[in-house]
Amino acid sequence: MRRRQSHDGRGEEGGRVEVEEGVPVGGAPQLAVAPQLAVFLFPSEMAFYAEQRSTHRRVLTLYNPYTFSLSFKMWCTAPSLYRVVEAEGSVRAKSCVDLVVRHLDVSPRNWGRRDRFRMEVRGGGQVGRREIWAELKGGREEEEQRGGQQRAPPPLTALSPLLVPTHTRLVSQWVVCVAVAMLCVTVLMLPLHTDSSSVVPRWLHVSTNQKLVCAYTLGLITMVFLQ
Repeated sequence: MRRRQSHDGRGEEGGRVEVEEGVPVGGAPQLAVAPQLAVFLFPSEMAFYAEQRSTHRRVLTLYNPYTFSLSFKMWCTAPSLYRVVEAEGSVRAKSCVDLVVRHLDVSPRNWGRRDRFRMEVRGGGQVGRREIWAELKGGREEEEQRGGQQRAPPPLTALSPLLVPTHTRLVSQWVVCVAVAMLCVTVLMLPLHTDSSSVVPRWLHVSTNQKLVCAYTLGLITMVFLQ
């Protein structure tokens, strides 16, 4: 999740379910009072296109225009199909935070599927929530824009908390990737075993195959960083 604090700072299916204010939907927690806070979450709908890789990742921006900090939590009707890093957190006053939503299964069996997300916020002794839709479509975004077709939302289904990796686990994964990348760079800088004029000790010389393996591994890690 990319945090974008405003100037100073830090930084995922069944029958029809009727929704009423103050009544929990599925596994969602019951609110003690009717929502009072306006939730500023944009855009209002997400569309993923199976044949366009760049659209498998969408960004939701949660704004906090209030003078107090907000805690937030994202819920979804299909948490196993989406990944939102840090789907639960906080945003400081007069700041905003970006949540990267990635679709995990764009196979044809999910084309046309619409899922519901709910953002719940708390702060200043008040609560608020807002719901948006996400849809996986076949084809590409340009084709959809030319067609100009829209679908009606399906019946509401139960919400569940998003299953996301914790912040600690995410940091650990990045540390491992950085360490492996540094090791590969080091090996690539070592002389070949056929080089007899190097001042580097003989036991540190490497073979051509070892360098090729390190170069391939470094390329894979670079792709991970760029995603």
